[in-house]
Amino acid sequence: MKVEYEETCKDLETRINIHEQFGGKDIDAWMLELLPLSKGMKILDVGCGSGKQCLAFYDALSGEVEITGGDVSQELLENAREASTLRSAEIEYLELNFNERFPFDDGRFDLLTCCFAIYYAADIPFTIAEMHRVLKPGGKLFTTGPMPENKQLFYDIIFEATQQPIPHMPGSSRYGSEILDAMQATFSDVETHIFENPLTFPDEKPFLDYTRASLSEDRKLWRGLFQGADDFERVMDKIRQAAIQRAERGGKLVMTKVVGGFIAAK
Repeated sequence: MKVEYEETCKDLETRINIHEQFGGKDIDAWMLELLPLSKGMKILDVGCGSGKQCLAFYDALSGEVEITGGDVSQELLENAREASTLRSAEIEYLELNFNERFPFDDGRFDLLTCCFAIYYAADIPFTIAEMHRVLKPGGKLFTTGPMPENKQLFYDIIFEATQQPIPHMPGSSRYGSEILDAMQATFSDVETHIFENPLTFPDEKPFLDYTRASLSEDRKLWRGLFQGADDFERVMDKIRQAAIQRAERGGKLVMTKVVGGFIAAK
């Protein structure tokens, strides 16, 4: 399955900042509580983006850990390297395409993480098998992704504004089904954990900032709604009006992120 997707640093950082500013819970704290972290581990973060998870692991283990971050985007990798240099964090970053064989020997890592990325893989069983291969016996795979109930307000307002069907979302449509099934078929044991985080917006502006970044980040998925910059702005204006009406009716906008965390043991 070929997944249309393109991510930019600006859009990704906008969404992360909005989560931190308006979210009621800390997803990083939740992940660190779930994960079996210990000093001296060898960790691989697949789809590492700008290095957010890698740095969180590094800090949690006081630097006494070997961390490798891999991503297909050179732009995101450069941002990750810069962020790690600023923090004096010794983390290795390299190009890694999870649709291809991983550039590592069998059984190298104690922990492999893949946060909000695995559902863009073209062949889920292949990618899961590669993750299993590079883990040591007894090693753990941790993935996160959106569940079907994720950010329903976002989709509701877009539909109200455009009266167009919401396109097939790789994350919420694949994560709790196809990806979970592949992990259960490949690993000896899989735990499922759910994280719910309400983002409370006092008015429409932060919601629109989030929506603009999301539609821009995933613009290849939203081709049915707009073509080109002018068309994009026309759609955003319709969404703005729908969001204003919702905010006026309820006094605020509450968009709940519903995330699944799957921990698999080899």
